[in-house]
Amino acid sequence: MSSPASVPFPVVLAGPSGAGKTTLARRLVAGSDEYDFSVSATTRAPRRGERDGVDYHFLERSAFEARVKRGEFAEWAEVHGHLYGTPHTELDAASARGRHVVLDIDVQGARQIRSASPGALLLFVLPPSVDALVRRLTGRGTEEDAQVARRLRTALEELGAVPEFDHVVVNKDLDRCVEEIDGIVRAEARRTVRGGALSNSAEDMRAAIARLLQDQYANASG
Repeated sequence: MSSPASVPFPVVLAGPSGAGKTTLARRLVAGSDEYDFSVSATTRAPRRGERDGVDYHFLERSAFEARVKRGEFAEWAEVHGHLYGTPHTELDAASARGRHVVLDIDVQGARQIRSASPGALLLFVLPPSVDALVRRLTGRGTEEDAQVARRLRTALEELGAVPEFDHVVVNKDLDRCVEEIDGIVRAEARRTVRGGALSNSAEDMRAAIARLLQDQYANASG
């Protein structure tokens, strides 16, 4: 008898800029046949080393806005003057492969995904401390003081949204945090409220046991 398979659902990693969401998402997906990374679209310019179609789908604002009008995004928002969005195709492709799609998005986007996909799992990623957050922001070497301050003000607002999320994880140690996220996803996949394949598997098992009791163990006592 094959083992039960869970129904895939979106796994959203959200939190302040500098919390390490993208690194966590990439590490979770790397070498896994259970997760797919959702490549977001954005109107911001690529940072050093970023590749189109791998890190982001880099679009001109007019092209992004045209896709919004055509309803091509599962979620989108303007953040720090740039547009970001998750194409429906990213979610559909992962679902077709039977994999959880991992989204690295902001709080606004997380709310939209929850509205569009009530079964989505929302995880809020915290840095280990404010000092660590500032170090990560300034350590990029791409942020001026004004930009860091703007990101910190946004972080202040985003932290107020923590109660809206299903779980909170602290990204102090990357490997341990990835293991924690994977454990949460596996546990959530087996929650009976998600129904789907697991509930069907349970019913199949009940039917098989009933047949065994009737046919093979009918005369057994105990």
